[in-house]
Amino acid sequence: MNSKFDFLEEQHVSPALILDLAHFAEAHDVPAGEENRITWPLMPFYGREILEMAIAALLQGENLLLTGAKATGKNVLAENLAWLFGRPVYNVSFHVNIGSAELIGTDTFRDNEVQLRKGSIFRCAEVGGFGILDEINMAKNDAVSVLHATLDYRRSIDVPGYEKIDLHPAARFIGTMNYGYAGTRELNEALVSRFLVIDMPPQTEETLTYILGKQFPDMQTRAREQLTGLFLDLQLKAENGEISTKCLDLRGLLAALRTVRQGLSPVQALRMGIVNKSFDIFEKEIISDVVATRIPDNWTGTDIFGELK
Repeated sequence: MNSKFDFLEEQHVSPALILDLAHFAEAHDVPAGEENRITWPLMPFYGREILEMAIAALLQGENLLLTGAKATGKNVLAENLAWLFGRPVYNVSFHVNIGSAELIGTDTFRDNEVQLRKGSIFRCAEVGGFGILDEINMAKNDAVSVLHATLDYRRSIDVPGYEKIDLHPAARFIGTMNYGYAGTRELNEALVSRFLVIDMPPQTEETLTYILGKQFPDMQTRAREQLTGLFLDLQLKAENGEISTKCLDLRGLLAALRTVRQGLSPVQALRMGIVNKSFDIFEKEIISDVVATRIPDNWTGTDIFGELK
């Protein structure tokens, strides 16, 4: 079996699903020039049940909507799925200025004639990519109308002034959304009906231990336990409304640990990666106290990684 599926086998994902996944990747070639859009994920996704649901849905031609709180791994899962299926990725981050022109395309003058400059959704549909629709609940009506047509069971896009295109058989779309961010809104029923929805669970001790172990296999056991506990402590305080979710940043934690490798003290690194993500002085004090209970001030890089090279 292809080595890219090793982490699925480690988590005891259904062998039948892994086999079908391999067949899918073999059956759909990647068009020339799109290879650079197939990217190795920053980290493997951990969670057998979630992986099985997502893979099964995509194999059946469905689109996915990943919902949940911050730091539940929505984008990590989306990146992992695109990699596993061997498809080029087209990212769309929705905001107030994203409309149909950015998604489908706009007219441009080239070679003495008016031509369509293809948008990201158009290109994704054409080459059989995986479209990652980030913060889809921030999409304005003009963009939502494009998504309605693209994600419809008929799998075709009617481009005004141009021909209708049928979606490539390998094309899939994965939407992500956080709850309660500024500028977000409820998705209408028509759009939600075009997805299968996975509600992402919060991080657990098991998932965090796996992630830290994969990212930093040489990490000291005590350090891994304390860093896992630190993240879970912050997650609990955020769930209880004691602090915001600004500091609940797994990417920030991993980035901080990489700076420890560079020679920074763990306290300095965590100040950049976790504490300073909050700009409220009172909240920052709470976060600093949580860090201090887990990571002593006198810790150095050797307390995290042993002897640094």
